Order: sequence, then C-alpha cells, then structure tokens
Amino acid sequence: MSVFAEVPQAVPVAVFKLTADFREDKDPNKVNLGVGAYRTDEGQPWVLPVVKKVERMIVEDDSLNHEYLPILGLPEFRSSASKIALGEDSPAIQENRVGGVQCLGGTGALKIGAEFLRRWYNGNNNTATPVYVSAPTWENHNAVFGDAGFKDVRPYKYWDAEKRGLDLTGFLDDLESAPEGSIFVLHACAHNPTGTDPTQQEWVQIAEVMMRRGLFPFFDSAYQGFASGSLEKDAWAVRYFVSQGFEMFCAQSFSKNFGLYNERVGNLTIVAKDNENLTRILSQMEKIVRTTWSNPPSQGARLVAITLNTPGLFEEWKDNVKTMADRVLLMRAQLKAKLQALGTPGTWDHITEQIGMFSFTGLNPQQVQYLVKEKHIYLMASGRINMCGLTTKNIDYVAESIHEAVTSVQ
Repeated sequence: MSVFAEVPQAVPVAVFKLTADFREDKDPNKVNLGVGAYRTDEGQPWVLPVVKKVERMIVEDDSLNHEYLPILGLPEFRSSASKIALGEDSPAIQENRVGGVQCLGGTGALKIGAEFLRRWYNGNNNTATPVYVSAPTWENHNAVFGDAGFKDVRPYKYWDAEKRGLDLTGFLDDLESAPEGSIFVLHACAHNPTGTDPTQQEWVQIAEVMMRRGLFPFFDSAYQGFASGSLEKDAWAVRYFVSQGFEMFCAQSFSKNFGLYNERVGNLTIVAKDNENLTRILSQMEKIVRTTWSNPPSQGARLVAITLNTPGLFEEWKDNVKTMADRVLLMRAQLKAKLQALGTPGTWDHITEQIGMFSFTGLNPQQVQYLVKEKHIYLMASGRINMCGLTTKNIDYVAESIHEAVTSVQ
C-alpha cells in the first residue's frame, strides 16, 4: 500500500479546466472567454513591443549575471513598483515609510502579506482576526488567507445582482458592523470578477468608515493602467487611502499591464506609520520570504525596473498599455451595441459601465451551460467573461449566441 493511498483527487482549478476543455473542442466556431489573459484581435497573446526591446537590452548587457538577488528582491524594481502604485510625489514615500517586497506575481504578494499579518498584525500570531473579501471575489483570495492560517474569512456585500452594479449600502453596512481591526481585501481597480468599481466619491465614503472603525485595507492591484489606460486613474483609490493616513498593504501584479504572465512579477507595497515601523516590518518579511522562495527571480523584475526607470521606455510602455485598454473598451461597446440591436431581453448597460478585463454578464448557470455545450463558447459558471476573448471576427457569433441563450433558457 502506498503511503499516499489516502490522498484524495483535488477538484481542478475551474478556469484552467475550462481552458483544457476549450483546447479539446474541435468545433471551428469555439470561443474562449474564460482565462484572464490579454489577446489581440487575432486571438493571440501579445508580447508588448517595449518588452521585446528591453529583453534585447538585457541580453546584450555583459555586466549582468545570474547571482542571487537580495531576499526582498531587486531594489530598483521594488522602489519603482511602489512609486507606480502611490505616485512619484507621494508624501509617504518622501517620509521614507514605504517599502516593497518583490514577490512571485500578485498571488505571491498576497501570500507574503497574509503570512505576515497572520503572524504579526495586532499582536503575535493573531489567527482570529476576521478577514473580509468581497462577494464575489477572485477565488484565490479565500484560499490564500485561509492557507495562511486565518480562521475567519468572511464575505462583505459588493455585487447587486438585480441592478448589476455595486451594492454600496450593503458594503458600507458590513464595514460598520465588522469588528474593529478587521482586515478588508479591496480591489484597487477592475474588480475581479464583476468589473464594477466604486466611484471616487464612493471610495471616499468607504475610506471614512474604515478609518473611523479602525479597519485595515489590503489592496489587490492587478490591473493598474490596463483597466482605464491611465495609471493615475487606476491607482486613485490606493493613493487616496494613503493620503488619509492609513497603514496598509498593496499587492501589485505586472502580469497584465506588462504581459508578463509567465515571469511572475509582483510587488508587495507596505505603507507604514513611520520608518522605524517599516524597518521592523521588512525584517520580518525577509524571514517569511526566506522560508518560502528564499530569493526571487531577476528577469521579469529587471525588465519592469528598466522600463519604469527609463523615461523613453516608460512613455512607450504607457502607450502599449493604453493599446490594450482601448481594445477592451472597444469590445465592451460593440458587444453592448450588438445585444441591444438584437433586442436581447434585459439591460446591457453594465457591460460598458464595468471596467477592466472582465465583465459580469448576469447570465445564469443554465444559460452559461447552454453557451458551453450548444455554442462552444467557454465562460465561467458565474457568467464572468474575459472581454479580451472577443474579436471583430467572433463578436457577432458571441452576441447572437448570448441572445439565443437568454431568450431560450430561463
């Protein structure tokens, strides 16, 4: 008998199972609206032109080697990543109370942040602190904090299914009723999976309650620049919270806005009360990283750092990011227009009111199954679609199929 005989078969990760099913499908009209990665209008991955340019620079730089990076990562990457999140002129940066930890993607940043908070937030090894995640949220949020040892991971109200928008009243009510000191995981922009963000005025209300109630903000910033095409607009909430005096964490990913999905480039930005606090926090972060991956990889981080710190490359990168954001916005407008032209029952304004890679369509599980089984259009059971999977060649087919699903399946 094997010592592993009692290991159960794990349930496949839903989005990757969806992609596997898509690949096996032989239908010529098949469409993948599941996986969260950018695609061109030809349905292909896009290597950003600025990324290709910097990769050549790295290859030709004979001064570079493959020595270990410091445990906390490449210093010029960490500092430039935090500046992107908080702004070059951030008072917190000028006061030397901001630090960064290079991580393996945004997931790694969430993981290191969660591990630190479980060990040291509001005392030593405080596993009972409630952690709130939005309902719905990216599926990894629950797992990351649960695996870190937090025993009380709760949902907070976010999505109003009836109006297909933000449930601000419910959100604020949950903030008001949360135990003091609770941790709230907030999506900085392009909320996953709904694509629905608070307005700036609504963020002001959220921040006011969180400050008054002594709640800790942990931002997840996976789409800065990619959502609206503007780095400043997509970072507004994070920067506002810093301006209000919060201590906070911000997990950053450069997968989407640099197209570096397989390089796993992430950063955990820490905003502390003062430099003395920051120094102690980073010393403990270093201990956690040492036993997790010991030292981070250099290629992706070096690529991002060179781009962000070279004015000409930085401007080129912003243009590349805007190209991606504009294509997503165009697909939103076209899908909404086509559904309205078809007379598809219900309102579809939410498609253009939402932002970022994903749209929460409002399709029910039965309609989703119809699209997958009958029309070979692959999307998440929640009705979430990746707008990048739409192209000028398949958008008519997708719109007609959605119309068919809505009108024939209740």
